[in-house]
Amino acid sequence: MRYAVAIAEERSFTRAAERCFVVQSALSRQIKALESELGVAVFARTSRKVEVTPAGEAFLAQARACLAAAERAAVDAAAAQGAVRGTLRVGVIPTVTAVDVAVTLGAFHRRYPDVRVLVRSGGSDHFLERIAAGRLDAAFLGLAEAVTPEGVRTQELVRERLVAVLPANHRLAGRRRIRLEDLVDDPFVDFPAGSSGREQSDLAFREAGLRREVGFEVTDAELLTGLVRRGLAVGLLAPSVVQRVRGCAFVDVNRPGFDGGSDDTEGSLSWDRRSTPMSCASEPRG
Repeated sequence: MRYAVAIAEERSFTRAAERCFVVQSALSRQIKALESELGVAVFARTSRKVEVTPAGEAFLAQARACLAAAERAAVDAAAAQGAVRGTLRVGVIPTVTAVDVAVTLGAFHRRYPDVRVLVRSGGSDHFLERIAAGRLDAAFLGLAEAVTPEGVRTQELVRERLVAVLPANHRLAGRRRIRLEDLVDDPFVDFPAGSSGREQSDLAFREAGLRREVGFEVTDAELLTGLVRRGLAVGLLAPSVVQRVRGCAFVDVNRPGFDGGSDDTEGSLSWDRRSTPMSCASEPRG
């Protein structure tokens, strides 16, 4: 069942085998044996992708429940003896700066050495969906100030105001402060439309009554700043994300109707409403 769940979540036999620390041939044999026992196909395989069949969806819903129940039983048995065991699944966005994740997880491991920690990298929206679905326990992520996630609990770690990320030779690179309207004629690079990372800058332009052209959509800050560095676009990011970036200029932005003290984005820790957050030994850094 664990192999089937991994394939369904990874949408790949190769990635599922890596995740489960088994060779792909062994994983494939186990799935064929499972499908033979069930008398139905759990997965529809093509040369390009793996899809879950309707019968597979029904099986996986119960398989996840069984695996969760088995893990809870082991955790409860250990707890009866005063031990803390189990698995903590944590998501981390690439741009997290509110905490030193390595230090935090290191402190957690020293305090609970029998807890297995699985760290996943990805985007805020994907993590929120997985937490709400019970497939992730907690995540360090970024949210726009106006965003209130549903189905999860959050704790704010830090608030920051977006700054303009400009090529070093940009006409406004020497300014101490600019206005959003100064950038409306420039092509932008930003995160995918509809994502939490994108919502932060889209909200700023909507509230200012301005339109802009997003010519490039990327999924990580490193590529975003790389495109800016080469003069292809401008962007908006949190100061803590870009403080170590070279080859770009960073300028504070004034927005109409704001006094300069409002925040555009927050770094947050989110977790399942049905549980409590993990114990963190390090305090958030401002």
